[in-house]
Amino acid sequence: MSEAERPPHAAARVAPHVAIVIVNYRTPDLALRCVETLAAERAALPGLEVVVADGGSGDGSAEKLAAGLADPRFQGWARLLPLPINGGFGWANNQAMLRLLQQDDPPDYIHLLNPDTEIAPGAVALLAQWLAAHPRHAAVGSQLFRPDGATVGSAFRFPSVGREFLRGSATPALGRAFGIRPTLVEDAGDPDWVTGASVMLRAEALREVGLFDDGFFLYFEEVELMRRLRAAGWGVAHEPQSRVFHVGGAATGVNVANVARRPAYWFNSRRRYFVRTGGTATLVAATLAWMAGRALWKLREALRLTRGQPAAAPEATDHLRLSLAPRPGDRRPTVARWNDPPDQPPAWMETAR
Repeated sequence: MSEAERPPHAAARVAPHVAIVIVNYRTPDLALRCVETLAAERAALPGLEVVVADGGSGDGSAEKLAAGLADPRFQGWARLLPLPINGGFGWANNQAMLRLLQQDDPPDYIHLLNPDTEIAPGAVALLAQWLAAHPRHAAVGSQLFRPDGATVGSAFRFPSVGREFLRGSATPALGRAFGIRPTLVEDAGDPDWVTGASVMLRAEALREVGLFDDGFFLYFEEVELMRRLRAAGWGVAHEPQSRVFHVGGAATGVNVANVARRPAYWFNSRRRYFVRTGGTATLVAATLAWMAGRALWKLREALRLTRGQPAAAPEATDHLRLSLAPRPGDRRPTVARWNDPPDQPPAWMETAR
């Protein structure tokens, strides 16, 4: 991008200008508590601003958030963005990011934070310091913890045909046997992608590669974004010292620890991700690989070899219904650009009609 194409920037700062975006959907009490935990970060980041975007909750959440954010403690640095529809995670974040990137003094970094999180002291400042020290990295994510202090997976490798086989089989030993590295990254190396529950993004990189693809309603949108960032030569990292406590699934009801049936939009997003990143052949191969893994699990279960092990997720029927062929619009990229006008409807609504 040429200098003429860049929006105006303020003069050089001692501390970077950080904006935090919190997308709420029917969890206003959690969102307000999240904002409260951010107040102390302003000591290290005096330019910190927070945008709470209510994603068309329609249950009084926006009004409750407006009343809560009117508290004098939040004046001048936290504000509400009420959105008219539930356009999904990526779309709602885009609406806030578009406004931030187009304002007279745009942020250097944008931190996306789930409403059902509470940060440990210094967690935001640590991410900003990490990006400042690594100018070719576009994203850095926090380490998530459950409220009881147990760690939650926060850094990952990209989905692949082999990893779908492992996911279906729920048998990690097969990955070691076949040389397939697991999805979860637990070593110190750079992951492929990090959780969108707490991730800080470099504004410069977003201007280059675009924001979220709002053809995704929910799930896989941050994976696709970080794949684009990596393809453009940017790095993605995990900073374990940035600690964030996460309730998990409070707005969606979907938690990785559950094996209950996943919602249809999860399968729609998975299908779109594989089609957009690898084409129809990759989608079909990944789905068949999951089914082969699931058949192997069933065999092990019949032989009573799975006692004490977590079950493979019950997805077969939904994969047959939703994952074997692309749907209209799956191939079409609908990535928002930083200077697009806000308030355009999300692309997934167009294709769902």
